[in-house]
Parts: sequence; C-alpha cells; structure tokens
Amino acid sequence: MERLQKVMAQAGVASRRKAERLIQEGHVEVNGVLVTELGTKVAADDKIRVDGVPIDREQLVYYLFYKPVGVISSVTDDRKRTTVVDFFRHVSERIFPVGRLDYDTSGAILLTNDGELAHKLMHPSFEIDKTYIARVNPIPTSDQLRQLSSGLKLDDGMTAKAIVRLIAADKEKNSASVQLTIHEGRNRQVRRMFSALHLHVRKLKRERYGFLSLNGLHPGDSRKLKPHEIKTLYHLVAKKTAE
Repeated sequence: MERLQKVMAQAGVASRRKAERLIQEGHVEVNGVLVTELGTKVAADDKIRVDGVPIDREQLVYYLFYKPVGVISSVTDDRKRTTVVDFFRHVSERIFPVGRLDYDTSGAILLTNDGELAHKLMHPSFEIDKTYIARVNPIPTSDQLRQLSSGLKLDDGMTAKAIVRLIAADKEKNSASVQLTIHEGRNRQVRRMFSALHLHVRKLKRERYGFLSLNGLHPGDSRKLKPHEIKTLYHLVAKKTAE
C-alpha cells in the first residue's frame, strides 16, 4: 500500500504537493469513490481517476542513456528529428527524459516514467551535480577559469559557483579541454558561460549526472539503473528536502 499522492506523482500526474491539492479539492476518485483525505493509501489493483481520467500505474523503470550529438532530448519533435525516446522502442513503459541536453551536446541523461523522482531531480533547489567536458578555444586564462568557478553574470542572472579544472591544453591549436561541474540546469548554460568569456565551445559532453557516469557506454547505448543507484537518487533528493 502506498499513499495516494505518491502514486499520482510517480505516474506523472503532478508533483506530490500539487497531487495533494488535487485530492483535497475533490478531483480524485479511487474505485469510483471521491477521496479528499491525504492519508488515503491505495493498493496496486486500485483504480484511480483524476477528473474522470484514469491514471496509468506502470512498473517504474530507470535508464541511463549516452545521448549522441544530433538527438533531441524530448519524447517527440515536430520537425521529425531523432529523439532520445527513439532509442527505447523496445521499452513498453512510457518513459521521458529527465531534463535536457542540447541537440549539439552529447552525454549522460536519465529516462524514466517516475514522475515524482524526475520532478525533484529537475528542480534547481535539489542541486544535482552535472559534470561536463568542454573542448574550447582559445586556451582559457587562469582569470577566466576563476570566473567560471566563482560565477558569471548571464542574461538570466548570476550563475552559481562551479568546480572547474583545466584537463589539457594544446598550444599549437590554441585549444583546451575543461571539466566543469554545475548543479543548475539553465538553457544552454555551459555554452553561455564559456561564451560570456569569449571562449568558443567546439565540443561538449556531459560525462556524469550526479554519481552516474558513462563508463562502459558508447553514444546511443543505455543501461538500466541498478536498485542501489535508484535508492541513492532518492536519498539525494530526500537529503536536500530535509536540509
């Protein structure tokens, strides 16, 4: 038995808090009976409807995907471009990407049908670290690396502090590889951070999402998360909730 609002959130109906409001406002029925109490628990075979529409209670699944360049981080695309979901035609559950990776950025992205966890992972207040490797030119100066680390003013506000490390520099090509770890998820943020310092990003890959790495995967590959990895993700967001 699980709390009704948790089941609704996992099914992607709404966040748990909004699901609680839907229950209290009389939008939810369980087995044909209107439910307005938040303490209500439901079994796996109970029939839940929100405003008369049944919710799907699929088995929860979690995948780590190595997104190639040239793939859209969405379920569908009106321009008929390849999406991350196109790589999961063998999966019967209706999964969706957690957050986004730019069309021209490769790397780690999660896909799941767990709406509750996805909502928390994407919310900026939970501060899930994301680590990128950028190939840039020219070679950044020590001052530019310091600015990346301490925060930059972009058109949508200051960025949070980041962890920055110069991995390699090629003086002949005047280019460098820079590792950058951030917990924000603004649109094209990493590229805009480098651009603000007049550094051109030639190649960008997200190599880690939280503690999850791409080890053993190639572009287009995916793997199911292990049970302890799923528990760790829930632990991370629960810890932030408690702070």
